[in-house]
Order: sequence, then C-alpha cells, then structure tokens
Amino acid sequence: MPAIQFLVEKRESGWTVAEMLRKRFTLTWTQAKRIVERGHVRVAGQLTRAPEQRIKAGNRVWIATGAIEVKTVKGPKPKKTEEVVTPIASPKPKAKPKVKAAMLPANPFLEKIEIVYLDDSIVVVNKPADLTSTRNAEETAEFGARARKFLPKTLAELLPGLLGVPNRKVVPVHRLDRDTTGLLVFARTSRAATSLMTQFRKHTVDRRYIALTRGIPEENRIESVFVKDRGDGRRGSSKEPKPPGGQKAVTRVKVLAELGDYAKIECRLETGRTHQVRIHLGEAGTPLCGEKVYDRPKGGMPYPDDSGATRPMLHAAHLGFQHPETEEFVSWDAEVPADFAELLGKWTAKR
Repeated sequence: MPAIQFLVEKRESGWTVAEMLRKRFTLTWTQAKRIVERGHVRVAGQLTRAPEQRIKAGNRVWIATGAIEVKTVKGPKPKKTEEVVTPIASPKPKAKPKVKAAMLPANPFLEKIEIVYLDDSIVVVNKPADLTSTRNAEETAEFGARARKFLPKTLAELLPGLLGVPNRKVVPVHRLDRDTTGLLVFARTSRAATSLMTQFRKHTVDRRYIALTRGIPEENRIESVFVKDRGDGRRGSSKEPKPPGGQKAVTRVKVLAELGDYAKIECRLETGRTHQVRIHLGEAGTPLCGEKVYDRPKGGMPYPDDSGATRPMLHAAHLGFQHPETEEFVSWDAEVPADFAELLGKWTAKR
C-alpha cells in the first residue's frame, strides 16, 4: 500500500496522534502507539514519535508506506467482505511485482496543493500552476463519465482524498485558469455552496491578483463587454454596446512597481469573467509576461516577450468573503510562487 496522506478535520482537532490513528483505521491503542513510536508518522511535515502529541485541524498527516496494511478477509459465513487493518514493521519486497492501480505513482500535485483554511463548510486552497481547477461543462459533455476517468485529475477531484474523506465531494464555486496560481475556495456543504455562489454572483467577494506585465499599464478602471469571439477567434471585448451573449467585465488596475520594461501590478476584480485579467491587459497593450493567447491587439501581431516567463504571470493573492456559517467577513493572502518571485527578483536586482 502506498504512503497515506490526509488533512486533519475540524472534529479531530485536539485529538492525540494515537487517538486519530485508532479511530481512522480501527486500530487498538497498542497498535496506534507502536506505529507512532517507530517513526512512521509525520504531522505538519515534522516526524513525531510521541503518541500523545495533539493535532490541529488542517494539519497534513503522512503515514509511511507499509506502516498500515489493509487486507480483505472472509468471516465464517460472510455476507460481505470485511476490512481488517494490521500494522506491520516494514513492507517485504517481492520480485518483479505486477503493476496495480494502488502501486502507480501518487499524483504529483498532491504535495504542491496547500490547504490554507479548512472547516466543516469550506476549504480554501492555494492552487499551484499547471493544475486545472475543475472540469468544465464542455469537457464533461464531450468525454462522458467513463472516459473522464482517464483525464488528468482536477483540483476539485483531488481535494476529497487529500482531506481524508474521498467520498465527500467538494463544490467548486469559482475557478482559476490552469496556469494561474493562488487562492480558491470550495464549498463542503450545499448551504455553503449556495451562500458563496450568491456572493460571487453579486460581486461582493474581494479578489485581488498580482501580475507581471510587459510594459507599464495605466492605473485605470477597465470596463468592457466580453464576447466569446471578438473577431479573431479569441474571447475579448466587443465594440457593440449590447452584443448577443455579452457580459460586462470590470477590472481595476494599480501599478505596484515599475521595473524597466516590465511592471508588477495589482488587479481588483469587480466581475469574474473567464480570462478577464488576461484579456483586459492584453487589449490594453500591456499583456502578462508569458501570455501567448491574449498577447496581441485584435488582428495584430503578438507583442515581444523577452521576460523569460514560461507561463502567464498571474497570481490570486487575496480572497475575502462572508463565511457561510458565521456570516463574519474572512480573508486570506497567499505569497507569490517561486517562479514568480524569481522573475521579480531578477528584474529588481538589475535596477
């Protein structure tokens, strides 16, 4: 069995490590204590050998490969198979093992997903680059249920297992582009989903992005009407005041630092349209560093990009909203990822 990873739930906060293992895996106290004392458990990245150590909600727990083995056995007159959990000292290697689903490498994004906040109704996540937030409707319709299992897992599909409750789905209420990093909230109950979706629809959610651009954009409130095809096959702004299917899009741009031919900026979203920041900045003549879709005016050639960025440099740095249960306004901030910081540091050093 591969290494086990999950996040401590709110109901488990304050439990000891041994108590958590005993209840999650139906172990005896002796079995649970032995697993911890033998150094098979990490909590929040730190090795622990103390069964009495207390855990907190949101802590990531890692249990070493082979520390807990799940076997399926039959009872005397079984109606169903039963699961028996038995701790073992170490896995015994076998010659030329057959490759099974359980032996395949773990999803590479599991270690990169940061759980920023977790309770019974919501989970706030810091999404890494190159990970799709959720399956879109067109893709769902095109592939169907059987074919979708062969597609790369989305963040929404990975989260339940990461939280330790694989059968409890999360509800996406907004999304980030695959290459965009930063803060996302998912609902864990239907009540929370309804509340959050209402807030997003009314544009009361506080969302701020940090971006790196080619050129220095004007500090401005950009307002336009988006259509699926602006005339060159790309999403974008229409010159018509009320085009069919048009959606109002509003972005506030603030320059945080001028860095020669580039700039670090903040974008506040008053609306949440697909590719909104990327489109508005590209159409303004100051596209994101690394942008390859909205990097040109309508009918024009791409703007030069010598930034060295390998993806669009856009990061959802701040997220705030009214908590669905407490009704208090809560907010979080996330530092820019390593590739963003490296690029920014390189330009700052040249000044």
